[in-house]
Amino acid sequence: MSSVDLVMPKLGESIMEATILKWHKKPGESVAMDETVLDIATDKVDSEVPSTAAGTIAELLFKENDVVPIGTVIARITVGNAQPTTVAAPSTAPGPAVQYEEANILSDIPYQPTTPVSSNSNSPKFYSPLVLNIAQSEGISMAQLETIPGTGQEGRVSKKDILAYVASNKQTNTHSSFTRVEQPVMTTNTEIPRNLKPTETNLPAVYQGNVEIIEMDRMRKMIAKHMVDSKHTSAHVTSFAECDVTNLVLWRGKIKKEFEKRENEKITFTPLFIEAVIKCLKKYPWLNSSVDGDKIIIKKDINIGMATALPNGNLIVPVIRNADQLNLVGITKQVNSLASNARNGKLKPDETAGGTFTLTNVGSFGSIMGTPIINQPQVAIMAVGAIKKRPVVIETPQGDSIAIRHMMYISLSYDHRIIDGALGSTFLNAVSKELENFDPNHSF
Repeated sequence: MSSVDLVMPKLGESIMEATILKWHKKPGESVAMDETVLDIATDKVDSEVPSTAAGTIAELLFKENDVVPIGTVIARITVGNAQPTTVAAPSTAPGPAVQYEEANILSDIPYQPTTPVSSNSNSPKFYSPLVLNIAQSEGISMAQLETIPGTGQEGRVSKKDILAYVASNKQTNTHSSFTRVEQPVMTTNTEIPRNLKPTETNLPAVYQGNVEIIEMDRMRKMIAKHMVDSKHTSAHVTSFAECDVTNLVLWRGKIKKEFEKRENEKITFTPLFIEAVIKCLKKYPWLNSSVDGDKIIIKKDINIGMATALPNGNLIVPVIRNADQLNLVGITKQVNSLASNARNGKLKPDETAGGTFTLTNVGSFGSIMGTPIINQPQVAIMAVGAIKKRPVVIETPQGDSIAIRHMMYISLSYDHRIIDGALGSTFLNAVSKELENFDPNHSF
């Protein structure tokens, strides 16, 4: 008998630790190869960790809700191999720095919102993005953070440590506020300045009227934070365009049954929109970039994020990697697979990382247009609205005429720090023309 170590897997760029949500196996239970052993969560996505061997669970080294660094052994599996084996975690050691002038493909910039906790501090301690995000949301300075004793690997401050610090501070502040109220008040004839505010206490908020109070779940809190951080990071501008997608609609209606029969996949409008976006990103690469201080990082890979609504009302953005290397069939299969995995909670962490441009289809829920918020660290996001039949004026060789056409609004939110109105509107108009000039004889 031998033992195989199950380790916390690498979960994408900038992710250094994950929280164990639920163990699906107990010591003594058998497990098959690739069978789910536990559920984990990061600040980006929830995921399942499969078994790397077939055997029996010998030991679970961590409890539920524990925060575990990437690469740490989390369980041991007894197998019947002759020699002991260990499944090593992928190396997370940083490689040599990439020089912008020499790189053909530049890696994504880990998204770090503006925060009182500076990642450029001279502090010798390392803090994970999750800990930094919690510190930012709770208003904890770097000086305060350095005073927190760490129980993690090499004395690092873990999620559990900083949450305990926050809870302790809240209790202290509450006690202090009540203590101040109980102190005798010295009165004088001096008039109290009008600009002084009464002492704030941590008393619970009081809601009037007939209300229902719902606590945000963990994912909704992350979405809320990312949206607010994006607004604080980028100078948002939104441009709009209207396009005639009659040729596209008629072509899909004509081929969708044949497409499903041949490819065993349903084709929606989303792959067609993505195909048009890819063509235009090649013409205008600044829309496929990110900002690092005063540097503009042009991404050579085109990785399209597609905003996907989940059954619980939350939102997630899976990514089609190297979308420019796929044909329409390949894009369709990726769209359907990622959407299905997202709705069924089967997305892997790396399937939500590395996006360079995002598309959101607000029309699928009936909206005719939207003003989307940029998905950091990207610099642009496009929204497509509902397709509606309307009478419009069209130009013909015989003159202008009124016809019933399939019309759609599209919008582009872009980062005005590097994309001006001329470039943003030009790109949006180019996408509109690609959709309007869709070839009715398009092959698949």
